[in-house]
Amino acid sequence: MTDENVVYVGNKPPMSYVLAVTTQFNTGTSEVVLKARGKAISRAVDVAEIVRNRFIPEAQVASITTGTEELPRKEGGTTNTSTIEIVLKK
Repeated sequence: MTDENVVYVGNKPPMSYVLAVTTQFNTGTSEVVLKARGKAISRAVDVAEIVRNRFIPEAQVASITTGTEELPRKEGGTTNTSTIEIVLKK
């Protein structure tokens, strides 16, 4: 897996990430990884479902990995943030 087929989901509207994923698949990539953390997790799930249901019906969810990352806080110390990794295969 290269870094080229990873889409990091953040605060943009879901359709911009859907466009990124469909572009990856249309250039011949057989696997795209959606990565998100915190509040963007639900957006990543939305992106995966929109891609599967509307744009690339043959795309399958190969795996879903959840985890926790320790991130530094502005006030000092760390905070735990949930992460998700959704692998879509064509």
